Amino acid sequence: MSKKLPIGVLASGSGSNLQSIIDHIEQGRLDAVIRVVISNNPDAYALTRAKKHGIPFVVIRHQEYPDREAFDGQMAEILLSYGIELVVMAGFMRVLSPQFLKAFPQRVINIHPALLPSFPGLHGQQQAFNYGVKFSGCTVHFADDGVDSGPIIIQAVVPVLETDTEDSLAARILREEHRIYPQAIQFYAEGRIAIRNRQVKIKDLQEFDVPAIHNPPLEGF
Repeated sequence: MSKKLPIGVLASGSGSNLQSIIDHIEQGRLDAVIRVVISNNPDAYALTRAKKHGIPFVVIRHQEYPDREAFDGQMAEILLSYGIELVVMAGFMRVLSPQFLKAFPQRVINIHPALLPSFPGLHGQQQAFNYGVKFSGCTVHFADDGVDSGPIIIQAVVPVLETDTEDSLAARILREEHRIYPQAIQFYAEGRIAIRNRQVKIKDLQEFDVPAIHNPPLEGF
């Protein structure tokens, strides 16, 4: 049996990506173990998910700390006490401080509901939809001291349909999030990720030539 990667999950909301990670672990498809879930929101449904699956969880209210560094320091202390090797942000609505990132160098990942570097920050799906792009999607990336600006690990592309609403597009993007986030964690668990400058390289990847996709489809061209 391969070694299980100890991960800590940071979540502020419903935790649907947390649930996907839990499901993949329980199905034996992801070589990881969630040691702790941390939330800054005591009402986050992610905590209910953790409790249901017997995963330890901790609530840390950021309002109770004098500054971001103090809050992040407490989070880092808890994660280190659980022996966490990879920190997974799953809808965590806080920007991490440089102090926190130094405690986990190149060991913090995030998922964003847009094709970075386009449409960073809040409401990535809405930004893309309102801009009128023909393709959107989602991105798993390493966290750095910017906003959604770290090296990209994996992306999924979702076409924007003529009949799409913002909600229908967001739902299709979310389905892809639930696929690529466990895959990114598995790449990390297998020791297959290497960062060269800003480029993330996946070792022993079976590549194949994928034809271009057009939206709307070409008609005779």
